[in-house]
Amino acid sequence: MASIEFSEEQSMLLETAADFCRTHSPVDAVRKQIEQEQSTTPELWAAMAELGWLGVTIPEQYGGLGMTLADAVPIVESMGRYLMGSPFVATTLAAQALITSGSEAQKNQWLSEIASGAAASVGLTEEDGNWRLQEIAATATANGETLSLAGTKCFVLDAKQAQAIVVSVMFEGAARLVLIQADQIPSGALMREVVIDETRRSFTFKLDDISVPRSQLLDGADFAALEQAAMLMLVAEMSGGLAGVLHVIIDYLTTRKQFDQYIGSYQSLKHPTVQILLSMEACRSHLYHAATVMAAGDIAAAEEAVRMAKAQGSEAFAFAGDRAVQFHGGFGFTYECDAQLYLRRALWCQYQFGDTAYHRELLAPLLLDQAV
Repeated sequence: MASIEFSEEQSMLLETAADFCRTHSPVDAVRKQIEQEQSTTPELWAAMAELGWLGVTIPEQYGGLGMTLADAVPIVESMGRYLMGSPFVATTLAAQALITSGSEAQKNQWLSEIASGAAASVGLTEEDGNWRLQEIAATATANGETLSLAGTKCFVLDAKQAQAIVVSVMFEGAARLVLIQADQIPSGALMREVVIDETRRSFTFKLDDISVPRSQLLDGADFAALEQAAMLMLVAEMSGGLAGVLHVIIDYLTTRKQFDQYIGSYQSLKHPTVQILLSMEACRSHLYHAATVMAAGDIAAAEEAVRMAKAQGSEAFAFAGDRAVQFHGGFGFTYECDAQLYLRRALWCQYQFGDTAYHRELLAPLLLDQAV
């Protein structure tokens, strides 16, 4: 088994990101941003671009920093801890789609724009919520040098802010990826969804009546790499979220008194809090192990590691969010309680790209076949 590595660059990114998110995403700012049209302010997004975060995973020849997806993990982990909403994850996934599957011309055009501050997104989920990315109902039909699209995508994050959206379609009997520019999206094609996590800006994207040049069809379609990248980003959010919700829990247990005793002194609250702490450490270990093997390019080990991380993290974060609400008593069930913000984030992350049961089902043959 590969050892877990935490590079100097990752350490620096974690320190910078933690300070940035702590400063710019206190809980009051998170609640205020929920009421806004976009998940983050233009000024904050520009500040992220200026820090070079958008170019972390983009090769140097396209204007990026030439680092790996593992180096984006500390940034996303810090965002998860402070519930910072932004198009960062969606943009990173769009960049990964271009890096793994785009043509040289597509990379030259779009990766440099993303590194300079252009937001982007991906549309991979069908209306039926199928977690198998290559089982696609949306279609692309060739009419000369034009592709006519049809179908609907759900959970397209920050679509209104994105200058490009990479969507999956069936083209000539194969699952493919196609890039759609913002100026090619007709009015009414994007509809805001009501989702459990109010810090998200999620959209339904109707592809009907959209036509794009055939040159916007990506050369390849590496769905496995894209799925692993998406899961790694989700686990990073969950790892940070676990640290954030644990802070909320401990703060309440050490300030609230009942019968002249801090409620944190009761075993019925101490034991699950310790369980949350242990699950947080386990989630972080799974996260950085998955990041390490993905950076090393070990495809088989990466699939095992990232599915294990997603399965464990989904369960752990949902449990922590639920306990946080319960520990706050009646106040925990009100909108004013901060614990519910983390529970909402946990439930969103839990069911994106497969829940615990789904990944354990896929892990079984990977792990048990090796043991035979």
